[in-house]
Amino acid sequence: MSHRNSRRRFLRNAGISAAAANFALNLPSLALAGQANRRQRLVIVFSPNGVIPAHFWPDRPGKGQSGKLDFKRILKPLEPFRDQTVTMHGLCNQIKGDGDGHMRGMGCLLTGVELFPGDVQGGSDTPAGWSQGISIDQYLKNRLQADAATRTRFGSLEFGVLVPERADTWTRMSYSGPNQPVAPIDDPYKMFDKLYGQAKNRELLASVLDDLTGDFQKLESMISAEDKHLLRQHVDLVRKVEKELKVELETQTDRIGHAVPELPPNVEDQNDNMPEITRMQTELLVNAMAADFARVATFQITNSVGQPKMRWLDIPEGHHGLSHEPDSNAEAYEKLIQINTWYCEQVAHLAKRLQETPEPGGEGTMLDNTTIIWTNELGKGNSHTRDNIPFVLVGGGLGIPGDQALDFGRISHNRFLMTIAERMGYPQKSFGNPDFCGDGVLTGLG
Repeated sequence: MSHRNSRRRFLRNAGISAAAANFALNLPSLALAGQANRRQRLVIVFSPNGVIPAHFWPDRPGKGQSGKLDFKRILKPLEPFRDQTVTMHGLCNQIKGDGDGHMRGMGCLLTGVELFPGDVQGGSDTPAGWSQGISIDQYLKNRLQADAATRTRFGSLEFGVLVPERADTWTRMSYSGPNQPVAPIDDPYKMFDKLYGQAKNRELLASVLDDLTGDFQKLESMISAEDKHLLRQHVDLVRKVEKELKVELETQTDRIGHAVPELPPNVEDQNDNMPEITRMQTELLVNAMAADFARVATFQITNSVGQPKMRWLDIPEGHHGLSHEPDSNAEAYEKLIQINTWYCEQVAHLAKRLQETPEPGGEGTMLDNTTIIWTNELGKGNSHTRDNIPFVLVGGGLGIPGDQALDFGRISHNRFLMTIAERMGYPQKSFGNPDFCGDGVLTGLG
């Protein structure tokens, strides 16, 4: 089926008549490919406290049994996206220096460089501060924003879910530069206001002015000639503001290019609302990228040493506490599998929303042009290892073929950060600490 026909079917399923669909298919946001450059997008999703390797990593590198990727229990939710899924085993965060395992796992994850000395004490290791370098998401943001052809309204967006209000090395993975952590927005209503609030306020003002014009007409028959002169001056001013607003709103409509998402009211930022908040943030992320507000995003679900209590899974204990239990604790082991599967379900839902959204102004779906990277600060929680950091890719944005279980042995994750930069069109001789970049970008990706 051609992409034009798939877009026609999408419009028909959305309740758009055939006549309207013929018109809509010629709109810029649904136009044929070739009328706009391909938009490459990157979304980095974080969940904390390591994984259960035996129920996460495929048994064999390369292709799985019968030529198919072997989806273990935790990764099962991603099986519908087999053709666009890659697991990357053997990438290790080898950054040393100050800070405990969680701190270096979080602060060095996207920067690939050491933490500054500092006064934040964690575990039994030396205290530490913020990262000494820029993170890959902010580096890409800067490069994209420097070019008018790829510049967007925000450049990047930093989403969060239940990230504590405190600012420390465990709660920040994105850095705009050395000692410059970027705080995620974990309140969907605040994110909505950032994305759409100004436009909504303008619409409200325009509506008020429109009502005022009618009221002024009624007043004109009730007042003196002198007052009519003052009233007409005021009406002229209102019409001038109204005209300017109309032009601005039309421009904003063209820029947004889609219906503004509706959020359920009064969802409090608290533990038991974590599933709903995650879905709300997912909708805002997909809509923002469809509108080309940004082509890079991070989606930080809680934080390093995150302690959500997933009572909706009948798990009353905190995640971080469970992650410290030995593998011999069968009950905790099973609960950690369920927790990590839930995180995978959120990644799968994001992939689904991108897959069912036609690429604005291009071919295929948004998932075809977006890569989701799901990662973690630890390889395994109870050992605090930063070997075999979970990196799972979903989508076609980086151009890495799916249905692959790759194993790199034991190499620095800096090389993967370099690979992301290259695949996004901005190759670097190193990223982060150059001592871990000597062998260059990853090879054998297909």
